[in-house]
Amino acid sequence: MLPLPSGDFRAYLFDCDGTIADSMPLHYIAWQRALAEWNCVLPEDLFYAWGGRTVIDIIVTLNERQGLAMPPEAVARRREELYRELLPRLTAVPEVRQHVEQAHGRLPLAVVSGSTRESVTASLETLGLLAKFDVLVCAEDYTTAKPDPEGFLLAARLLDVPPESCLVFEDTELGIQAATAAGMASVRVPAPWQRGAVGRQWDRLGEASAAR
Repeated sequence: MLPLPSGDFRAYLFDCDGTIADSMPLHYIAWQRALAEWNCVLPEDLFYAWGGRTVIDIIVTLNERQGLAMPPEAVARRREELYRELLPRLTAVPEVRQHVEQAHGRLPLAVVSGSTRESVTASLETLGLLAKFDVLVCAEDYTTAKPDPEGFLLAARLLDVPPESCLVFEDTELGIQAATAAGMASVRVPAPWQRGAVGRQWDRLGEASAAR
């Protein structure tokens, strides 16, 4: 189980993709397939570096960088469709799932994600964890993406817990920065390739994607 910092925490706030759900390799495959339809490329290292940004923000930035005119909403919907096709492969990050299970019923729990509510709900339903969370704060619910603290501060307000009493679980640097800006303690969740058997699964998924 992931070690937690010391403190009298009254709520846990979790990122979804890459934190609760080991979904980042699946999301990357979906991104590759959706963007290929527009002759757009998203390098894998950049995909992980941009973890925490909203889907629309990523598409707008790719348009600017590559001189493209992809319709952001349409590409986002297509990426979501392709991700849904991959959901049967989805698993939870075991160390994080343990904390969700142990805290449920003892502390209020929230998800704070840069993904859409549709995507977050689908992932949590697949994992059988949706009912564990009191609040979902998703891309549609706030204006400024991580590293801005807006999403985390909104979750704290909805849970009626002071920010300094919240503990954040995050897998990205942008997410950790957002938690810090919100005045919250945080736990860094290891990346897929840092988690033993899960890392080997990630390698296989990457190889399968490259072969397509």
